[in-house]
Amino acid sequence: MDPDSVSKAFVEHYYSTFDANRAGLANLYQEGSMLTFEGQKIAGSPNIVAKLTSLPFQQCQHHITTVDCQPSGPAGGMLVFVSGNLQLSGEQHALKFSQIPGNNKSLEFGTMKTNGKAIAVHTLIFFALYAILILAVHVHIYTG
Repeated sequence: MDPDSVSKAFVEHYYSTFDANRAGLANLYQEGSMLTFEGQKIAGSPNIVAKLTSLPFQQCQHHITTVDCQPSGPAGGMLVFVSGNLQLSGEQHALKFSQIPGNNKSLEFGTMKTNGKAIAVHTLIFFALYAILILAVHVHIYTG
């Protein structure tokens, strides 16, 4: 399956459901899902849907401007970035929004899965090479 087609179909379904019936989004979230909304972290499907249904506006219309997708990880996951405009009922100007659906599994950088140990090893290698440049080669970095 083409990742772009799958991601666009999902985005269309998600935002049309959001605009028409936010409670209908419950089956798209899992117990491990997390929503960060204006700095507040909300975990789990029931809590996320409660937050979405309690937003102070009842009617809205999402206008999607970009859907960027790339395969992510060996398990066939996808990383999707969505941006667009949110028109609230009774408001003259639309609000800008962006969203990256994701999960709380292992860290991913691009399509390379990693974990805390790998990050620590790469950090140590980086600082070892940096120290060699400073001490042995006498490379100095000045900030001004």
